[in-house]
Amino acid sequence: MNNRQVILVQRPTGAVDESTTSLVETPRPSCGPNQALIKVGFLSIDPTIRTWMNDAPGYLPPIGIGDVIRSSGAGVVVESNSSRYVPGDVVFGTTGWQEWVVADEENKFSVLPKGMGLDLPTVLNVLGVTGITAYFGLLEVGHFKEGDTVVVSGAAGATGSVVGQIAKARGAQKVVGIAGGPEKCAEVVEKYGFDECVDYRESHLARRLHEACPKGIDVYFDNVGGEILDAVLSNIAMHGRVVLCGAISQYNAMEKPQGLANTSMLIMRRGRMEGFIVLDFASRFAEAQLELAGMVMNGTLAHEEHLVQGLEHAPDALNLLFTGGNHGKTLVVVDESVKLT
Repeated sequence: MNNRQVILVQRPTGAVDESTTSLVETPRPSCGPNQALIKVGFLSIDPTIRTWMNDAPGYLPPIGIGDVIRSSGAGVVVESNSSRYVPGDVVFGTTGWQEWVVADEENKFSVLPKGMGLDLPTVLNVLGVTGITAYFGLLEVGHFKEGDTVVVSGAAGATGSVVGQIAKARGAQKVVGIAGGPEKCAEVVEKYGFDECVDYRESHLARRLHEACPKGIDVYFDNVGGEILDAVLSNIAMHGRVVLCGAISQYNAMEKPQGLANTSMLIMRRGRMEGFIVLDFASRFAEAQLELAGMVMNGTLAHEEHLVQGLEHAPDALNLLFTGGNHGKTLVVVDESVKLT
């Protein structure tokens, strides 16, 4: 039996295209001592994958030419020589874009609990990296407090939509989303319960943010960077906090990233801007998952999963994050038989 894999063959200069990756077949890996063999079911498609394709420093090394595209995902253990796993366990970890992966001491997986009444795509969305990122980014990095005015870019996306809903549940005075196009803006308000949503594709974004937040923005959760971040900085409140989670507008333009003009507002308003990586909070993931699971099960946290069928379409799925063609959390279905039941 073979293992289909998507490998990096050339570093992209913009969007990922047919010259960037290749679908190859290699022998299925075997299960050695202290290892487990995992059949991959779902891939988590996240913007940071695009940054790993660049030959640039980051919190993880670049993906090597000829290597499997790095990503997280979920699968089921089919064979185990490790005390950590038993066959039938559904696990989450670094799968890469492939059909089979080996868990060992260097590449450890987390066993997902069963019996929660949640399907696997929901768990990978809300209880996975995106939901946990939203939780700690808002509460710990953003120092959110009741009565804050919160603005979230990428508000229709997997992380942004959860940020806004946590803020609402925790007593924000107002939650404003930023999204692209009237359809997504309506979704942010009607589905995710934001008070308002501003379309960044329309002109005069800074002015419209001022109209939405006349007393200023206390917490800005930034998933986008670039011009949108600059517009928010011009409206930051006294002692406002900017949470730098992502800069998706810049990932396809890494050679000429856009600078900011309004950083002096952080001086005048005594504000601060801080970046973070969700791995900073790895020891506390269960804390976030417990609260988020409760919100899903009691109906206070809406979510949506955008499923793309087939490993071969993983590159297309990644591009959706940059074109706005996805709704909610984007996942690639590698094997739909892998279920959390």
